Amino acid sequence: MVATHDTTYRIRQSASRRIEGATSTVVRLGEYVTFITRAILAIPYTLVHYRRHVLNQISEVTFGSKSLLSGGGTLGIVLAMSLAAAMMLGVETYRGLQLVGMTSLSGMLSAVANTRELAPVVVAIALAAKVGTGFTAQIGAMRISDEIAALDVMAIRSIPFLATTRMIAAMVCVLPIYMIGLLSSYIATRLVVVWYNGESSGTYDYFFHLALSPSDLVYSATKAVFFAGIVTLVHCSYGYFASGGPEGVGQAAGRALRTSILAIGIFDVILTFGLWGLVPEIPGMGI
Repeated sequence: MVATHDTTYRIRQSASRRIEGATSTVVRLGEYVTFITRAILAIPYTLVHYRRHVLNQISEVTFGSKSLLSGGGTLGIVLAMSLAAAMMLGVETYRGLQLVGMTSLSGMLSAVANTRELAPVVVAIALAAKVGTGFTAQIGAMRISDEIAALDVMAIRSIPFLATTRMIAAMVCVLPIYMIGLLSSYIATRLVVVWYNGESSGTYDYFFHLALSPSDLVYSATKAVFFAGIVTLVHCSYGYFASGGPEGVGQAAGRALRTSILAIGIFDVILTFGLWGLVPEIPGMGI
């Protein structure tokens, strides 16, 4: 009888812990959704009241500690990542087409792959790794040192001041950074195909310009801006709700990075299908 009572008690305790864990997860998800919603709705208020802070954040996001060379800013990171990824794209593209005797189409694949997928994803990952983790650490440090509570006491709206300003800055500065990364991707792929593998430059350029359209560039830039907003909101939310001292801030930065990279992958698929359709077309190629 006693054993039966103990077994029942343990089962109830286990069920209770599972329910509490599920409830805690739902509550935390609700906090993040509320945070993101408030940050987005506060954009007009932020542009009116925190313009100077937005400009400061734009400078910090673009050039690191105000110096591209000494600070190792986001621009340099995007440039390096774009060059490396595009070179590998050129190598694998040429090898794959060489197997079927269609290396002349290397320019077409470069235009499509670099524009639609590679450049937006590279700049988003660079922002998450370089800028997003910094946002999480900054806001998390403010949380554990009660600076966010101090902002609320001084009647400063903490979410617009800390999150919305950073989101606007990231979405503004991502465009020039993205364009530099896209250009470097084009150059790196062309160097691999034309200079290293000896493909005809005229043929490469012909199919490259034939497959590249202005709408592709607009859609690609839209993806980059959207990714910048998602990455910033994810990292700022994790920093805003950080707890547990410096160790908790470090854990929040790691979780935010994992979440933002996962979000980039999910939304990349959604935006690709939404912008180019389930059966995409290549301009000028008839396919």
